Amino acid sequence: MDLFEYQAKQLFQRHGVPVSLGDVAATAAEAEEIAERIGGVTVVKAQVKIGGRGKAGGVKVVKTPADARTAAEAILGMDIRGHTVHRVLVDPGADIEQEFYVSYLLDRANRTFLAMASFEGGMEIERLAEERPDALAKVPVDATVGVDAAKAREIAHAAKFPDELIEPVADVLVALWETFVAEDATLVEVNPLVRVGDGSILAVDGKVSLDANAAFRHPDHAALEDKAAADPLEARAKAKDINYVKLDGEVGIIGNGAGLVMSTLDVVAYAGERHGGVRPANFLDIGGGASAEVMADGLGIILSDPAVRSVFVNVFGGITACDAVASGIVAALEMLGDAADKPIVVRLDGNNVDEGRRILAEANHPLVSLVDTMDGAAERAAELANAGA
Repeated sequence: MDLFEYQAKQLFQRHGVPVSLGDVAATAAEAEEIAERIGGVTVVKAQVKIGGRGKAGGVKVVKTPADARTAAEAILGMDIRGHTVHRVLVDPGADIEQEFYVSYLLDRANRTFLAMASFEGGMEIERLAEERPDALAKVPVDATVGVDAAKAREIAHAAKFPDELIEPVADVLVALWETFVAEDATLVEVNPLVRVGDGSILAVDGKVSLDANAAFRHPDHAALEDKAAADPLEARAKAKDINYVKLDGEVGIIGNGAGLVMSTLDVVAYAGERHGGVRPANFLDIGGGASAEVMADGLGIILSDPAVRSVFVNVFGGITACDAVASGIVAALEMLGDAADKPIVVRLDGNNVDEGRRILAEANHPLVSLVDTMDGAAERAAELANAGA
């Protein structure tokens, strides 16, 4: 789960990272009131989970509360790279002398954690990393050891911070690591970390991604979810404990096992190139069980997507045998009734496949086509989706 900037900085503050943090507003009047409360120069910032806010006009430095109101009026409702601004963060202004960059992330390729930092960093860190990669230090972090003061100083030295900044930056790195570990994050980033006029170090921006697999350890994280922005079909699937991700396509996908579903997305995409460019409409993994209720829930969610024109059910019978899956499909269609109104292509293989195919053939549902192979079923599903355009 990605957090908004204000949520990230609230977590930083909780773990001792020095931050510049005001308050969040949903209306221009609220923004004016917050600026009045803060006093002096303030910064009005669009709260969206995407970069490039400043270049899009979503960050404005203002001198008065009235100016903050005007800025908020301009920013609220703005579309920034497909993200609509519903809230703004009104922060205290900062007398920035220099900008730096620090972050921790999960390095999946090397199966470790990685610290990244740069004395020359800041808002243009992407360009710096591309043009002068030596200026961005990348220091592996052993998960069993973590980041203590000595490790933090190592990271700061590697990032070429001058001697007078090593200790204050190391303090921030230790606190940032505590945030990373304590909150079960996969990414914590401060861009920029700044030195202000009085010599202190502040995080004036923040980015955090939390590991949803650790949500059971953090009941408070549920309050951080942006439910208003969630896709309604994804929210419905989450309520049913179904692994579903909406995509921009026309062929609904149901499979058992993430690997099989990912492969199914690929074969449907390839087949779609021959049939009007249709694409997969979703990722949906029913896991190891395929009861009538699970299948009905999955089909119901996919068929509720107005973009879907056909459905491809691709199941390899293992612990849950193909006959149970077939019975689940038949029962699900009975449960859905008239809500099932789009063609469904089914491919079964594996444990008890012959019996599963017999059950579907005997049911003879007018919406269901039974195809023996994965490639053949993908071809048929793409063809039906194209025909339904």
